[in-house]
Amino acid sequence: MDITPLSPQRLRAVKASYTTRYVAAALESSADGYHLETDRAPRAGDVVVARVTEIGKHTRLEGPASRRQLLFVGDEVLLAYGPRYAPDQFLAEVPEDLGPCDLVAAGGLAGRVVDQHAAIDDATRIEPLGLLADARGVVTLAEHAPYDATPAPRDDATPSGTRPLVVGVLGTSMNSGKSTVLASLVNGLTRAGLVVGAGKATGTGAGNDANLFHDAGAVRVLDFTDFGLPSTFRLDLAAVRDVWTALVDQLALDGPDVVVVEVADGLYQGETAQLLADPAYAGRVDVVLFAAQDALGAAGGVGRLAELGLPVRAASGVVTASPLAAGEAGAALAATGVPVVDTFALCDPAVATGLLGLAVGAAR
Repeated sequence: MDITPLSPQRLRAVKASYTTRYVAAALESSADGYHLETDRAPRAGDVVVARVTEIGKHTRLEGPASRRQLLFVGDEVLLAYGPRYAPDQFLAEVPEDLGPCDLVAAGGLAGRVVDQHAAIDDATRIEPLGLLADARGVVTLAEHAPYDATPAPRDDATPSGTRPLVVGVLGTSMNSGKSTVLASLVNGLTRAGLVVGAGKATGTGAGNDANLFHDAGAVRVLDFTDFGLPSTFRLDLAAVRDVWTALVDQLALDGPDVVVVEVADGLYQGETAQLLADPAYAGRVDVVLFAAQDALGAAGGVGRLAELGLPVRAASGVVTASPLAAGEAGAALAATGVPVVDTFALCDPAVATGLLGLAVGAAR
């Protein structure tokens, strides 16, 4: 086995990332007994120590507490391998070896760029120094995560009034306004006196959305990284289903009035499309809000969700930033009975509770 010892001083000086935050917490407790392994291919979720060799798209690394750390050539960073699907940025895969690769997400994802949007800079380049390992083997995100994606069977005998209302937030694509819709709804429900949990079931590891949901008033926030996943791209349906189910069930444990969970990317992204067509999604969602970038997207998305039998309550998102576009969307959806609701109107307690049929200050 090809190993390189790591002193605690050197390891603690490495810039940790948001995605590796639970590993970083363990290292803060004790950084003894670690080394680097360089003789096996990386896998999604493996933790790697790498050196920055060229600054590109990502000039900063999101730290464990979400502070954006400025990167310098020569910095040693703590990342996790994982694939990325981001139409506005990169398509990236886990490399087949520990050769030079890329920082493909500011949250701390190492991968090899396969393709990218024409308007963005090339990725920041990194040189993996080795997989972080201890006496048990290579360190992974999963072994340090607080939860695992093993969903408990749903107790359908439980009276529905004792379970939280579960709201799904979906959208046409990346940057359609899903996270802002979710945060606005959380804020409106919280201002109405309701207790709300929030989460993100799929996507690429980053702290922005989790912090947004906390700031909006959610009492508890979880995402897939809390279940040991750097991203959900390339997971098979069973794994995505388990994350969705376990995340919703965890958020429901504290007895909130409402749980609101986002599924990343658009309806036709591979993992999202499979999840939405699976009975496990409909089995745990009571209401869906749909975020769109334009009127055509709103009409097409609401139509597709109707085909899937999902209960769409309203369209919102980026389309509502333009009164003209919102008017077009309203006209396109008139026959469906699905209203177009301004994203920030959801911060109004009356709008938020009225949309979901909830009483102010009282659980469903």
